[in-house]
Amino acid sequence: MTGVAATVDNQPFAPTLGRGAARFDELFRRYSRELHRYAYRLSGNAHTAEDLVQDSLLRAWRSLDKLQDPGALKGWLYTIVRRENARRFERTQPTQSAVPTDEIAASGKTYDTSPEAFVVRRALQALAVEYREPLVLQVVHGYSQQEIADRLGLTSAGVGTRLFRARQKLRDAIGERV
Repeated sequence: MTGVAATVDNQPFAPTLGRGAARFDELFRRYSRELHRYAYRLSGNAHTAEDLVQDSLLRAWRSLDKLQDPGALKGWLYTIVRRENARRFERTQPTQSAVPTDEIAASGKTYDTSPEAFVVRRALQALAVEYREPLVLQVVHGYSQQEIADRLGLTSAGVGTRLFRARQKLRDAIGERV
């Protein structure tokens, strides 16, 4: 990026401002409002969006000299915001319940006694463990596909296949009983 100026709104962004505060201030002045709107759409929270924008602009400011195409500055900033948002979820680990997954339905305070719920529970119990376990981890516990893979010692693609087959088998089993 050295010696080349990016233009935003037909105004050049001078990469030669040095690495000081003036360069960061210029990035903030030009992009913070637009990035804040994007971060708010990603996070759904104004305070989180502010944090995302600040972290993203700081990361961009530190790496601005590595940007090879000055025309890609705006897209690059959006990518940094999106990745910063993803990092929020990497930092927080879901807490694991001490209740075994087989006992979750029985330990709940609101037990659905409808015939449909009975059919679903029966079909879920009839699934082979290799299909039931990833499905319960995803649907009941809220784990991502990668987290399930890490927990079960499988590949992410393997978990995806098991989840697909579990849903398919569940649909088939429920369809037969309805």
